Amino acid sequence: MLRHLKYNGFGHIDDHPPVEIAKNPPEWKFVERLLGPATVPAPKAQAHYPSGWRPQQIDAAQRDYFIARTRNHMIPVYLESKFRGSKKVTVVRKIEGDIWKLEEELRGVIEKAAGRKIISRINEMSGQIEFTGAYVNIIKEYLMDKGY
Repeated sequence: MLRHLKYNGFGHIDDHPPVEIAKNPPEWKFVERLLGPATVPAPKAQAHYPSGWRPQQIDAAQRDYFIARTRNHMIPVYLESKFRGSKKVTVVRKIEGDIWKLEEELRGVIEKAAGRKIISRINEMSGQIEFTGAYVNIIKEYLMDKGY
């Protein structure tokens, strides 16, 4: 019994049967239907979306700060678990402009909803704000209401 465990065990390429290579066969149109698009398409304009999603309606020149959407047209607010899941941190990314003003506004909204003081951390170089706790839905709803 011969085992092919190593690359050298597969033999020389001339020992394998010939393979026919066809360029642009007529069946390729069926394969192209299965392949996804190279980029995420722009969403169709509607008055109301079933998922509750809303397109970005704000211009960067109108505000002191701007939060860019992700390539999937979503608000970049994420929940991260630290210390083996015992600490939850909400992260807001892709912030441009006056990050301190945004942090002050978001902290006020979260403290009002939570009823207690919130710890936050700002990283100006990467344009990120971290809040200790799970406040993703509060932040996303606030940013959507503001047009981000």
